Amino acid sequence: MSAPLPLTTTDTSADRGYQRKALFAAAVGYGLDGFDLLILSFALSGIITSFGLSDVQAGSLSTITLLGAVVGGIVFGALADRHGRVRVLTWTVLIFAVFTGLSALAQGYWDLAAYRFIAGIGIGGEFGIGMALAAEAVRADQRARATSWVGVGFQLGVFAAAVVSAPVIALWGWRALFVIGLFPAIFALIIRRGIDEPEAFVKAQKYTEKLAEDADRDAAQISGGSGQVGLPESFGAKIAALVKDRETVKITLALTILTSVQNFGYFGIITWLPNYLSEQMDLGVTKGSLWTAVTVMGMLAGILIFGQVADRLGRRPAFWIFQSGAIVSILAYSQFTDPTALLAGGLFMGAFANGMLGGHGALLAELYPTAIRATAQNVIFNIGRAVGGLAPVVIALLAGHLGFGFALALLPTIYVIQFLAMFLIPERRGHSLD
Repeated sequence: MSAPLPLTTTDTSADRGYQRKALFAAAVGYGLDGFDLLILSFALSGIITSFGLSDVQAGSLSTITLLGAVVGGIVFGALADRHGRVRVLTWTVLIFAVFTGLSALAQGYWDLAAYRFIAGIGIGGEFGIGMALAAEAVRADQRARATSWVGVGFQLGVFAAAVVSAPVIALWGWRALFVIGLFPAIFALIIRRGIDEPEAFVKAQKYTEKLAEDADRDAAQISGGSGQVGLPESFGAKIAALVKDRETVKITLALTILTSVQNFGYFGIITWLPNYLSEQMDLGVTKGSLWTAVTVMGMLAGILIFGQVADRLGRRPAFWIFQSGAIVSILAYSQFTDPTALLAGGLFMGAFANGMLGGHGALLAELYPTAIRATAQNVIFNIGRAVGGLAPVVIALLAGHLGFGFALALLPTIYVIQFLAMFLIPERRGHSLD
């Protein structure tokens, strides 16, 4: 384990300039992820009408996009560890932009499904690469705040999609939403030209190259090597490094639980909350949307607050505070019937349930070496996203038999599991990245 960095470390103006550009690129990249996932939801009714799809076929387009994201997360995480965070982030945005744009030209279900799957591949790489870039670009004492800003990017992408989708569809139809998806291609070119690779990655790459040169001269030098952990080159070796020994297996399992709970809670709440508020709580569509928007505002505030708490108190205390808050606030919210209580309760529920999003990026960055950092970020988070994708179905099944309020009241149990998983994760606040 590395020695902790002094928290009095200062930046030069050049350092701060690079940090701002790197954080902006990472946050916008992940924001495109949120934007794309929501515009598909808004476009579905038009797609159903245009192509005569069943509800099952229409719903499968979201599933196909998420499956592509899982594939892309695994593949592009490994590529980012080999070829660079900025370079591969550019590739992922270009793939996302081009195939989202091509979705506007779809003539039926099958070609649209193909476009969505490939766009999903691009989307899947953005979380892990952006989080790795943000974590490596800033000082150790600012790391959780940096990765929290990347998490904020996702929520702002969701918000932007909610704002533009209705008027765009009203003026030009559902295809125009996907045309907008071409514009990130311009952003990708700006990323590549304006930002260098983070110093931590460059150093790790040089070290790997040196080992390779030493191997060519004398294989015995590597067998006796420096003892530094985590310089696998092949894709299989990078995946295997996530479970290379008992301690690493324990950490990988705990982080998989954390990301699965994070995604399950988020998708479960955000998918069914508008329907619950408008229909079961009799708020109507307008008030239900407003009350949901307040919950999303709570999510944004929670992410930013979490970064501050995690950098000041530590990762484990911050997670325990927010996990406890999620348990209490979700349980309380499930019992509210008064509109004012639902409004205030949604703010707190959103803050605690989704505030931990940015913290996962810092944890994953600190617990895996530079050579497999983006791989770890993407593989573990996308496993969590795949598990989280089941939340709307599970909650719908429970709600169908027991009511949505009861289903929501059961949701805190997953945060208890997450709370216990934190005991398996070492505290790395303030430590330099390996």
